[in-house]
Amino acid sequence: MVDIKNLTKTFDKQTEVLKGIDLHVDKNEVVAILGPSGTGKSTLLRCINYLCVPTTGIIRVGDVEVDAAHHTKQDVVRLRRQSAMVFQSYNLFKNRTAKENVMEALVTVQKKSKKEAEEIALHMLNKVGMLDRQDFYPVKMSGGQQQRVGIARALAVNPNVLLFDEPTSALDPELVNEVLTTIRSLAEEGDTTMILVTHEIRFARNVASRVLFMDGGYIAADGTPEEVIDHPDNPRLQQFLNFVSK
Repeated sequence: MVDIKNLTKTFDKQTEVLKGIDLHVDKNEVVAILGPSGTGKSTLLRCINYLCVPTTGIIRVGDVEVDAAHHTKQDVVRLRRQSAMVFQSYNLFKNRTAKENVMEALVTVQKKSKKEAEEIALHMLNKVGMLDRQDFYPVKMSGGQQQRVGIARALAVNPNVLLFDEPTSALDPELVNEVLTTIRSLAEEGDTTMILVTHEIRFARNVASRVLFMDGGYIAADGTPEEVIDHPDNPRLQQFLNFVSK
């Protein structure tokens, strides 16, 4: 479903954040990406849908492939339609209700009728436990509720890949669980490819089918949750896990 070859990203012509990433993600895999701050996790995620333009490398999502060396705006548009992003800070339209936020891309991008878009929106809001908040504006919702609307919005466009960029990092601790429960239920359905940047180690162990550890712009470990989290053989990974588990 996702294939990345020799992906690099350099900022300001001197700060190399990604250093030759190769990654293959199969259909319906749930991949969690762990690692210290500043090691390129979110940059990798944002490169997958070209919210961050790579310096070099080839990215394929679904049947769309884009080469950083030579691509058009239309190539990027086609690539972005293969995935949907759930952001740290929700990014909901403040002047639209929960239902309208979910409908927006369906109407403006996919050109669906308002009736069809509304049916899809209500179905997705129900899926994330937010149907009773369909007419609420973001200001009337908690952070956890806003994030669940963000997940419904991502699901509504029927992407090949769901990208989660630390979806709980902006939440108060008591609100984290409701979002993680929603993501866990999607993972358990087993029919959605997901790549998740997270600092929730226990969640990654329980939900992901595969865990990556990034350090210094590289993928330093790649395996099952048992291999990477429970029995790490990389000294830097062991150090990281010891630190975050304290």
